[in-house]
Amino acid sequence: MTLTYRHVDVFATRPFTGNSLAVFPGGPALSAEQMLVITQEFRHFETIFLGEPTEDNVVDARIFDLFEELDFAGHPLLGAAAVLHESRASDGVLHWRFRLKDRTVTITTRPTTSGYQVELDQGAPQFLGVVDGEDRDAVAAALNLEMLADDLPLEVVSTGLRYLIVPVRGGLDRARIVRDDFAELIGRHGAQFAYLLDVDALEGRHWNNDGVMEDVATGSAAGCVGGYLARHSVVPTGEEFTLRQGRFTGRPSRITVCAEGTADALANVRIGGDVVMVATGTLEALP
Repeated sequence: MTLTYRHVDVFATRPFTGNSLAVFPGGPALSAEQMLVITQEFRHFETIFLGEPTEDNVVDARIFDLFEELDFAGHPLLGAAAVLHESRASDGVLHWRFRLKDRTVTITTRPTTSGYQVELDQGAPQFLGVVDGEDRDAVAAALNLEMLADDLPLEVVSTGLRYLIVPVRGGLDRARIVRDDFAELIGRHGAQFAYLLDVDALEGRHWNNDGVMEDVATGSAAGCVGGYLARHSVVPTGEEFTLRQGRFTGRPSRITVCAEGTADALANVRIGGDVVMVATGTLEALP
């Protein structure tokens, strides 16, 4: 039995930049264990597996990173939607509904000269608490930071995954995770991950909690960043901005972000970017 996949780069207008992804369209039914092994084989940050879309463009999706299945992620959904649009061979705008484990999200795709432009509505952000006192200092030290942005809080925000937004003004170059129990440190405040944000340059960095692998472009975190910046009036609501990431991995990426509503009552956050097609492949064996 064989299984075909599409290799794409997300948040990029040309191949070999942005965040790479393997998309497995509808094929043989696989177990969670098989999907995880395949993801580990490819060594992308994440991999997405799709069911067959319905006539009205509803599709079931399962997303895995190198460790487990995820409830939500950003760049896999954008890349998968572009692959589905390609399969329809449509020159117009298409709308999709992706059914994940615990929620359904809407995505819009449109062709461009280089590939596809894709936009994901992540819904309303949730603000789950502020980290202050000794733990604020501990997080800064764990990320090898000399100084945080004093006028902004460390805050846990979720649009599907819970990120601790860590604001700085410059100083991204030296940042790295230097504490072995980093997951436990941020987990005390309900965060699953941390996202380091230069609020002046609108540039971010994100690592796995062990600090070994740095993500190229984190779409799920970008929605949290959009909500955070709008809540604290750094970026006006309803105004699209570009979040940069990936400079330190040699894969420069650009994520468009727009939070809608008011600063104290955000209705939703939309994130988007370009997707380019890189390769098509076939697994000749299944785990």
